[in-house]
Amino acid sequence: MASQRTDLRPKPVADAKGQRLVSLDLLRGLAVAGMILVNEMAGMESQGPVYPTLLHSSWAGLTLADWVFPAFLMMVGVSVPLSLGDRAAAGLAAGEAKRIVWRSLRLILLGFVLSNLWWFSDFSATTWRLFGVLQRIGLVYGACAFLFLLCGPRTRLLIIAATLLLYWPLCLIPSLDGMPNDIWVRGHNFVASVDRVLLGSHVYVKGPDGYDPEGLLGTLPAVAHGLIGVAIGEFLQRRQPASLRTLAVGGLAMLVAGCLWSLLFPVVKDIWSSSFVLVSCGITTLLLAGLHLAFDDGRAIAGWRKIVAVILLPFGVNAIAAYVLHDIAGGMLGWDLFLQPYREARALLTPEFAALVPVTLFIAFIWLCVAYLWRRNWVIKI
Repeated sequence: MASQRTDLRPKPVADAKGQRLVSLDLLRGLAVAGMILVNEMAGMESQGPVYPTLLHSSWAGLTLADWVFPAFLMMVGVSVPLSLGDRAAAGLAAGEAKRIVWRSLRLILLGFVLSNLWWFSDFSATTWRLFGVLQRIGLVYGACAFLFLLCGPRTRLLIIAATLLLYWPLCLIPSLDGMPNDIWVRGHNFVASVDRVLLGSHVYVKGPDGYDPEGLLGTLPAVAHGLIGVAIGEFLQRRQPASLRTLAVGGLAMLVAGCLWSLLFPVVKDIWSSSFVLVSCGITTLLLAGLHLAFDDGRAIAGWRKIVAVILLPFGVNAIAAYVLHDIAGGMLGWDLFLQPYREARALLTPEFAALVPVTLFIAFIWLCVAYLWRRNWVIKI
């Protein structure tokens, strides 16, 4: 843990002029709170109806639930030049390489533990899973950090373009296990078949057309996703007068390009399709531009902006801690302490709205924990 400042601009990151970019921590906090929301809403589905946009798409399509993790992953990329920028000129030193590798491995190991808590408790109940959310974050962080230190901006942009363009025909290669190929049908593609053949039963989606939504080949466009964040982080560091407009235009361009591409290559989170990368990065960049306008103007944070900051900054500053805590404490949502308010709310509200009540209480519990860390100026680093 490391000591931080006590104002509403706690360490996050700074541009070239040393000005704090609160918007980055706010967006990271929004993404993590959103990840907790959608994960817990999936659990509430066993109790009754929930809002469809708070559940993941079964395959092609984009809901709010599909956006939150890629938003966080893009912010992982944004943080790379802001944390390693002063070392970029020196290239990849041995000590820096070791730090990157160990941080990636810690994230991967922690993710493996969280992905298999149920299996650890009862080996016969299920099979262990190799991949997961934190594993993907660890792999993407490591790749982006190495590429940032080894390659220039133009080379990284070429890597992004080549990865997204080549991933499309890769998905259309005949499946390894003979499954009929149809990119519009769940699991009927080469990427999913690689998971089935190489990972066997150690995947999230079971069955003859199963796969892992954080699987092997899907990591490639996820790295491109993180590299888009790296490019945005470098851009924000320069903090030019027209940066906000350029940022918004870039976000809109990615969104439009992704929507057009989706007519041929659908938006599919579960294989991290190239159109999904562009659409989700476009939305995230537009939102970042809005937060940049509202919070990074040098004014004191007050009024509604202070309320937003107080809610989101604790999540953003201790993002991994908040995510790990929610994963460990997720079973609390089945307690009567949380379900009784849900039962009472169903008598007064629609079932979908009532389902938000226990989940909101659970998120408030996680917020209290990370807000305590924030008030004490503690950051738990992985």
